[in-house]
Amino acid sequence: MANVVVVGAQWGDEGKGKIVDWLSERADVIARFQGGHNAGHTLVIDGTVYKLHALPSGVVRGGKLSVIGNGVVLDPWHLISEIETLRGQGVVITPETLMIAENTPLILPIHGELDRAREAQNSVAKIGTTGRGIGPAYEDKVGRRVVRVADLADAATLELRVDRALIHHDALRRGLGLPPVDRDALISNLRDVADEILQYAAPVWKVMTEARKAGKRILFEGAQGALLDIDFGTYPFVTSSNVIAGQAATGVGLGPGAIDFVLGIVKAYTTRVGEGPFPTELLDDDGQRLGERGHEFGTTTGRKRRCGWFDACLVRQTCATSGVNGISLTKLDVLDGFETLKICVGYDLDGKVLDYLPTAADQQARCKPIYEEMPGWSESTEGARSWAELPANAIKYVRRVEELIDCPVALLSTSPEREDTILVRDPFAD
Repeated sequence: MANVVVVGAQWGDEGKGKIVDWLSERADVIARFQGGHNAGHTLVIDGTVYKLHALPSGVVRGGKLSVIGNGVVLDPWHLISEIETLRGQGVVITPETLMIAENTPLILPIHGELDRAREAQNSVAKIGTTGRGIGPAYEDKVGRRVVRVADLADAATLELRVDRALIHHDALRRGLGLPPVDRDALISNLRDVADEILQYAAPVWKVMTEARKAGKRILFEGAQGALLDIDFGTYPFVTSSNVIAGQAATGVGLGPGAIDFVLGIVKAYTTRVGEGPFPTELLDDDGQRLGERGHEFGTTTGRKRRCGWFDACLVRQTCATSGVNGISLTKLDVLDGFETLKICVGYDLDGKVLDYLPTAADQQARCKPIYEEMPGWSESTEGARSWAELPANAIKYVRRVEELIDCPVALLSTSPEREDTILVRDPFAD
């Protein structure tokens, strides 16, 4: 039985939530392995819309174990609120269905305040963060001053962790013109949520190891997209964690041998939220049309997404860095009705043709897309559940994408509904 990693292969917002939910029917354990509640996954099940940020997408499917791994940074107040919202929609969440790694770092209010203050005062180049404290929490983790879930269980340890963090944060806040942190209030607020969070705490590395030995199918769920990876993304306009598939094992406490199949989620066109380079961005009617038809607004921020043609160079690159075995191509139906479609097959950098996006930021900004044109289709692909229901030109488009990214399609999504999915290759069967 294969264990499957799901990663976004563009700049996020590729439709991972639906695909993870769809795959979770075949899984026993669904584990988030990185990121925070800056991620946003929208699921549409039997007409009901669920919006998830911190919780694994598998929580809406009963009978599965959902896990938040140590690679995640967790806002405890947000998590409690999100759980209550889902319970209000009829989703059952208990310590038997949800576990949080004891060594998961916590996002504190001071992290969000620092995040927003720095972004507001950044006169050089805004990163475009969500302002939710994800980056500062990861900084504290690396700086060995973060509060972790297990620390909530002991009053003395909690105070020690907070005091260590505040030595650093109060100095930063003075430089940004912010008042010092109210230490006692922060500790009191953490104690208020301690019992609620600790009921889900577990040695996730041990639970995952035992699940693997028992032959359970594990689905590893990533957040954001590979082009936002701290190492391989369009730096510095990236997130603060490793997003690529290699992080899946580390982020839950397993070895790399636990990964059997990597599924890259790829939108049939390209979108990006926030700042940073975007070679195929369209600022014309076609870009507007993609945004409107695709409802391209961020689940987390509500920000309008930038839209452009499919960039095969970027996806080929992310498939390589994540070791993608197959892709799930989503939102094919958004391309319905376009007379002509374009795919980026290379870049012109000052007269030199490249088949990858260079690392240097100034070169990325100067890269001009080289397009290949294909005929579109007038028929609808929305809701298609088999190849036979797709227009011939839609199939040609999918096949050309496979050729250009050097990776086969395993799943094809034709609407937000769970069952509107064409299965080409079952990742769990490998």
